[in-house]
Order: sequence, then structure tokens, then C-alpha cells
Amino acid sequence: MDSLIAQAARALAAGDALGALNLVALRDDAPALALRGIAVAQLGDLTLASQLLRKAIRLFGSGHPLAQARCIVAQAEIALVSRDLAWSAKVLHSAQAVLDAHGDRLNAAHARHLEARRLLLSGRLDEAEKIVAALDPDTLSPASRTIHHLITAGISMRRLRIKAAHAALIRARQAALRSQIPGLMAEAEHALHALKRPAARLLAHNQNRPLRLEEIEELSATPTLIVDACRNTVSIGEMVIPLATRPVLFSLARLLAQAWPADASRETLIAGAFRTMLPDETHRARLRVEIGRLRKALHPLTGILATQQGFVLVPHGPDNVVVLASLVEDRHAAVLALLADGESWSSSALALALGASQRTVQRALDALACSNKVQSFGRGRARRWLVPPLPDLTTTLLLPAPPVATFEAKP
Repeated sequence: MDSLIAQAARALAAGDALGALNLVALRDDAPALALRGIAVAQLGDLTLASQLLRKAIRLFGSGHPLAQARCIVAQAEIALVSRDLAWSAKVLHSAQAVLDAHGDRLNAAHARHLEARRLLLSGRLDEAEKIVAALDPDTLSPASRTIHHLITAGISMRRLRIKAAHAALIRARQAALRSQIPGLMAEAEHALHALKRPAARLLAHNQNRPLRLEEIEELSATPTLIVDACRNTVSIGEMVIPLATRPVLFSLARLLAQAWPADASRETLIAGAFRTMLPDETHRARLRVEIGRLRKALHPLTGILATQQGFVLVPHGPDNVVVLASLVEDRHAAVLALLADGESWSSSALALALGASQRTVQRALDALACSNKVQSFGRGRARRWLVPPLPDLTTTLLLPAPPVATFEAKP
């Protein structure tokens, strides 16, 4: 291997992008272009990095499949950081197979981590967990081990296993310290601090106070009827009834829970669920129908009784009802929560992560832009949206942008 290429590769592995550039900035051979692309990506110029890596892949040609595979993994990393969730998973899988075939365990594991992080962003937790479970962190380098534990923590947080998440973050911090990469050490510390921030608000019995994820986990372990406005579910313990696809029913459930132990008047329910301030008999008839549907949906957890003024929840078992609300009560809070990770997102990536249509997401972004809550740059398909992190808002992905795959060229 060329001594300058070897030195630049070691500098990149240690997180020293500027040092790597100093060694290969004036060279145009394939290995140097690949290393330049990775270094530029670490410095934040993702567009130039993609161009350099594409050029390196062409120059390597089909005679160097291992080098091409490493460049493809680097491209996948850039796509993930750019929140291009539609980037071809098949291409990454093919590169991973080549890396496995040539015995490059470090970059093959990195490719699997990238796929797990993409699945995590898309909310496909089971698939992400299956990928990381197949990797033994003890066989990985300290940097890869840090990423592994951060992904594990992200999965645990989304499943409200906060003790497991905290333990994983402690392991991530220890591995980051061993790696001596400043960026990874900072991300591990940031993730630990973020775990202690408020993640939701508790609304119950005239209370309105913030809760940390650990407190939400403890609350979920009690026999309490929880109307979760963050995930649009109603639950007691491990019995969860999702209402994300039935927004009218969830609005009614939340209004009834906020009024509990008193009843919620028909006027309040109609105004909140049907968004009208001038109800008539058609709205009252519709309310009876929707309450009947809600009563059937929530039958395993609670009853709903009619009163003279409206309706009231009658939980099965212990009488305790609470509402978990977002810290930021905004019509487009889900979009803001994704953008709060500090990365720039395309509308198509936001649509994939939210499971919504791209047009719906675009309308939300336009509305947020009008109120100066988000901003965009670029045009057409290159347009990206971002927002400064919101205070006291737990981001949806507490993962770093780790060093791009270490590049090693065969002589």
C-alpha cells in the first residue's frame, strides 16, 4: 500500500479528516479520491463527498470489487446523514456481501450498522434489532462498538426500556473513550444527557408537569389507563390499543381522559373531535356513532358511559387515568420532532419516516415555514429542510454520524 494512502486511512480512522486531506488533497488516483471523499464527508460537504466517491468507484473499475464495496458503504453513510432513506438497500447489501467474502469484518459490520440505523429511523424496530443482535460487539473496534451500543440504546428507548438504554449508553461512552475519537465521545455524552431530558408532559388531575423517559417507563408499569398523545395509543401495562389511523376516535379518547374523573360534555367532544363551534343535530348523531366505535375499540381497557351532560370513562380495575402529551403541542409536532435531530431532511425522507404521503408532509413543512419554525435550502429534489434543536425536546434519533468506513486499498 502507498505510504501516504496508509497514513491518510489511519488519520481518518482516528477522526482526523484535516490530517487525511493534507496527505491526499493533490492526488487524483482512485484510492486518494476515495479517501478525499470520506474526509470531506466528515467535514460536512456531503455533495462534494458523493461526487468524489462516485469518481473513485469508476476509476477502481470491476477489477477492484473490495475497494468499490468500501466506497459504496461510504456512499450509504452519506445518504443516511443526508436523510436519504430511499437510498438503495440492495446496493448496500451487495457491498456487504463483497466485504464478507473478502474477510473485511470491520466494514461489513459498519454496513450492517448503517442498515440498522436506516431501519431505526423508519420505525422498523424488529428488523433493526435483528441486525444488531447478529453482531458481537466484543469483536468490533472501539468506534464500531460505540455505534453498536448507540443503536441498541435507540431501540430500547423507543420500546421504553430505559434502564437497558442507559446501560447501553454507558457502554457506548466507555467504547468511545477507548476509540479516542472526539466526535464519538461527544455524541455518547450528548446521548446520555439527552436521556435525562423531559420527553413528554403528564396531564392528570389538574396536573401539567414534564416527565423524563425513565418516569414514563415507571408509569407504564403501573395499572394506569394511559392515553398517549405522543404515539396515539391507549394502554394499560402491556395491553396497547393503537389509534394512530383513527384520529377522531383518539381525539375523543383524549378529551374524555382529560376530563376524567368528571364527564366531558357533548359540546366539548364535538368541538374537539369534529373541529366545529356550531354543532347541530347531525354532529350529535355523529358523536353517538363515534362514541360507539370508541367504546368497542377500548372495551378491553375501559368502559364509556353516557351522562346527562356527555360521556365519562369508567376504567376496568384501578381508577386512574392520565394523558401523555408532547412537550410541544403543535399540529405538526411529529415533523418538528424528526427535524430536531439537527440534520437536514428531504420531504420524501420525512414521509418515509412518518408513514405519511409526501404531499401531506410538504403541506406541513410549508405551514411550519410560514411560522418561521423551519427553513429550507436547495431546489427540487435537492431541497432539504432543517430546524435548530428545540429546547427540552427529546430528539427522535440519539445517534451520531460516525466516521465513514475506513478505506484500505490493496496494492
